Amino acid sequence: MPSLTTENYVKAIYQLGGHVADEVVATGAIAQQLAVSPGSVSAMLKTLRDAELVEYAPYEGVRLTQSGKKLALRVLRRHRLIELFLANTLKLSWDEVHEEAEHMEHAVSDRLVDRIDDYLGHPQSDPHGDPIPKSDGTVEAAAGKALTEWPAGNSFRLVRVLEQSSEFLRFLTDSGLNLSAVGQVIEHAPFAATTTVEVDGRTTVLSEQVAEKLIVITA
Repeated sequence: MPSLTTENYVKAIYQLGGHVADEVVATGAIAQQLAVSPGSVSAMLKTLRDAELVEYAPYEGVRLTQSGKKLALRVLRRHRLIELFLANTLKLSWDEVHEEAEHMEHAVSDRLVDRIDDYLGHPQSDPHGDPIPKSDGTVEAAAGKALTEWPAGNSFRLVRVLEQSSEFLRFLTDSGLNLSAVGQVIEHAPFAATTTVEVDGRTTVLSEQVAEKLIVITA
């Protein structure tokens, strides 16, 4: 059975793009994602390579093998279904469920996760709009584009948030930008690196770093 560390690493690599055929993830990005030293990352990647979960060459980066992708999707399936279960049954807010799911995802069995999936009616996405992998290891492509790419003057609906830190999500809630919120892009200011939106009659100026993590579709 894969260790907690192994599961955390393959999940991080997947989320950073290491599941894409031509995309290589840098060790520095993994170190930042997991808050560990680059040296620790390099040592762990060699272990994952020996287990045939990644393709890795020092100084070149890493990508997941098919076995690595399969494991990463299993972990993400557990995580996202647990988040939705906590939100729907215990009424935890979207800024509370991520940290709880981080702990629980390594402790539950695939059988229990499948029961949760059945109980929830086989949902398509979690409380942050992330697609939930199916039990067969497939995952649907997520729709939408970053708010930074949405034309000024056009209405949008928020369908996915790419960062799940509690502070970030509470900021969005305070700004009226909950999932499914409908608004309009008022202005992009490239030199200031900001995007101004209006939601429910309220105008909010977002930094580019925030706006690029909000995925939207046509309202």
